[in-house]
Amino acid sequence: MPLATFATTRSADDRQPSPSVVLVDAGGTNIGSMRYALQRLGVQAPLTSDPETIRSAGKVILPGVGAAAPAMARLRASGLVELLRGLTQPVLGVCLGMQLLCAHSEEGGVDCLGVIPACVRRLQPAPGLRVPHMGWNRLRACAAHPLLEGLDDDAQAYFVHSYAVPVGDATLAVAEHGSAFSAVIARGNFQGMQFHPERSAAVGARLLHNFLAL
Repeated sequence: MPLATFATTRSADDRQPSPSVVLVDAGGTNIGSMRYALQRLGVQAPLTSDPETIRSAGKVILPGVGAAAPAMARLRASGLVELLRGLTQPVLGVCLGMQLLCAHSEEGGVDCLGVIPACVRRLQPAPGLRVPHMGWNRLRACAAHPLLEGLDDDAQAYFVHSYAVPVGDATLAVAEHGSAFSAVIARGNFQGMQFHPERSAAVGARLLHNFLAL
């Protein structure tokens, strides 16, 4: 499918345009780079906290750089928690956004959206091992999924995080920083990437393209 066809769709009454992809405003600081990465794929994705715009979008991306508790507070204040939990279209959480898809985060001891049954844990420092985990790291697929189509064995992505989702039933790909953690997760229509696809060059572009093609 040509990437340009992702740009817009129309609502059921064919009178008002509905965006094919929206970015949920959870207060993240990586919005500009995410929008630019999507633009390179031919997609104009508005940033919104409007429930109807999110509900009617073809695909939803929950980006985030920051802390779990303030992000969840912002979603609650915007009346988006139950809405996001009930979405049936493809949803992608990026970095903090992926962690917000989980049930609970140790960061601030906050309950999150709970669409993926996992608890976000703090990465443990060790001699020669810095936290936060920052920089390029290898992705290793451990399950087949359309989101990982075309991912090479030596693929690397760019990470910036201090908390991570342990390896579990929802894990599609892992990375290692002292021990293995979930780099990509999925459950039903909800997907997450712990790394920053918008900063991960061709690998990130490929995985974003795969999400858009779901």
